[in-house]
Amino acid sequence: MKIALFGATGNIGSRILAEALQRGHQVIAIARVPSRLAASDPDLRVVPGDITDAQSYRAALEGVDAVVVSVSPRGDTTGADLLKLANDLLAGMPVAGVKRLAWVGGAGSLEVAPGVRAVDTDGFPAEYRAEALAVGELLEVLRASRADVDWTFISPSFVIAPGERTGSYRLGGDEPLFDAQGESRISNEDYAVALLDRVENNDAPRQRITVGY
Repeated sequence: MKIALFGATGNIGSRILAEALQRGHQVIAIARVPSRLAASDPDLRVVPGDITDAQSYRAALEGVDAVVVSVSPRGDTTGADLLKLANDLLAGMPVAGVKRLAWVGGAGSLEVAPGVRAVDTDGFPAEYRAEALAVGELLEVLRASRADVDWTFISPSFVIAPGERTGSYRLGGDEPLFDAQGESRISNEDYAVALLDRVENNDAPRQRITVGY
């Protein structure tokens, strides 16, 4: 497959990039500062593009089989920037003939009780609240869209961190997953495995899913 990837230099995006290349996919990494990403693999092409300017990356979408977004509203990137990217992709992907969109979501929008998101509870970390609310708003934009795009919003478990690639994981829906020790966790590496499996199989179109052990 040929995959366009936004956010290839981040903690999760870099694992998605490595996993995609390991599987033999061609990756077009769209980066605001291409020099931050060395094109050391023949299947990797790094092109300039700004998520706030659809024209800057429009050509990179031509001929790809899927788009993956691994960008968070932090640093110089705002929630409004992500919403613009989502709306631009929903409008531009059908024109480019691309249907599959995998979006790295957050855990804050997972429901800890019917209709109650984790981000809305008193115990949710205050330092992550603004980011979680922005990503939750993005999910609603995807859900409301009538664009001919098979999007999948993939929430990690509450704890996601660098670790081991085991190749094992479980999938859930709108509620968090917990392992036998009562922990909600997944490694960056196994999250990337799960995401690429969804991209390849396109088996969760127009859904939010979650990944955990």
